[in-house]
Amino acid sequence: MSLIDTEVMRGLSTQGALSPEDKALLLGLELSPRYMSASEVLWQESEEADLFCVVKEGWAYSYRNLKNGSKQVLKFYLPGDIIGIRDFGFTRRLASAAMINKGVICPFSYQQLFELFGRSSLAAGIVATATRQQAQLSERLIYLGKYSAHEQLAHFLYEIYLRLKRIKVVKDNSFFMPLTQELISDALGMSPVHVSRTFSMLREEGLVIRNRQHVKLPDPEALARLVEFNDSYIDEFLPPSFFELLKASP
Repeated sequence: MSLIDTEVMRGLSTQGALSPEDKALLLGLELSPRYMSASEVLWQESEEADLFCVVKEGWAYSYRNLKNGSKQVLKFYLPGDIIGIRDFGFTRRLASAAMINKGVICPFSYQQLFELFGRSSLAAGIVATATRQQAQLSERLIYLGKYSAHEQLAHFLYEIYLRLKRIKVVKDNSFFMPLTQELISDALGMSPVHVSRTFSMLREEGLVIRNRQHVKLPDPEALARLVEFNDSYIDEFLPPSFFELLKASP
């Protein structure tokens, strides 16, 4: 999936905020694809932060290694997402990043990012993308701290469902999810055994059917109601005032 096809950039394009030159700059970020193996590390925490990358194919994740030998998963990246944008302004990586399954990434440099920032519409789009990533992390803190394990997993799955639906890879409420129980446990702070039991509970309630790497939500709205899901933090449609201000800028 191209960065230009993501909801934020497509919204800018639909509203006429992106010129042909803007689109060419975005596509220029994807001219050097790298084919990645499953579990291949993109970078390690504390390494020099000199590149960002767009996920073209496959899933990736960022994480921190903890002193007790475990890891905390911070974010899962889907096609069209930018990895490393949180490191902007830092000389060293704040977290490690790795592929989950095999895929394709497109690295780009600080210089290319600065070229985008030189154009108001593209700068706005990149900032909007970064703030949405931060909003997802903030929401994770809320539901990890306040919800039961049962509700945490339900919230997590519904969020993944919405994100995949945004990029049009959900069919009949079913989707591919190449996450092991270990990765999910590292994201939610549960043990893999607890994750397995919680999946069983959701299946018994008729809310989630999982068959290896394929997940089906028989009634997504029921899952959303279970956790009183508020999708405002994941809604990537930009407000009309956003476009009005862009059109008014010189």
